[in-house]
Amino acid sequence: MKQSYIGNFEEWEKGFRFSVPIRVRFSETDMFGHLNNTVTFSYFEQARIDYLKKLGLMNDWLDPKGERIPVVADLQCDYSKQVFFDETVDVYVKANSIGKSSVDIHYMAKNANGEVVFTGRGAMVQISKETGSGVAWTEEEKDLFYARTRN
Repeated sequence: MKQSYIGNFEEWEKGFRFSVPIRVRFSETDMFGHLNNTVTFSYFEQARIDYLKKLGLMNDWLDPKGERIPVVADLQCDYSKQVFFDETVDVYVKANSIGKSSVDIHYMAKNANGEVVFTGRGAMVQISKETGSGVAWTEEEKDLFYARTRN
């Protein structure tokens, strides 16, 4: 794999600590039974939300009185193997790097044989509902991200 966001693949892969299993539905495939290339972004979303819930970050964002929300600033996916209807893939997610108000999130999906079928990355930014400007992570929030990326 030669994605620009992956340096040493083995080290990168070892950094994942969280995953969700996702079964490919019929409606997510083309007439040949292949997973549609747009669906992987929904898989990233599901894994990202479950990951953020696990970290404890979703509560404030979902609070109608909350002042901050997360937005996806960019997202990319690189495909390495075909995925078919009724397969289950484990979608891994991790915070790769944390900025002032952003986090670079990386993804990796493996099939039942343990083969990497697609990878991806995307920036998520925490913004103010009122102004739309970035809102810095608190030290506690940064610690939550860092705790899940260490052994």
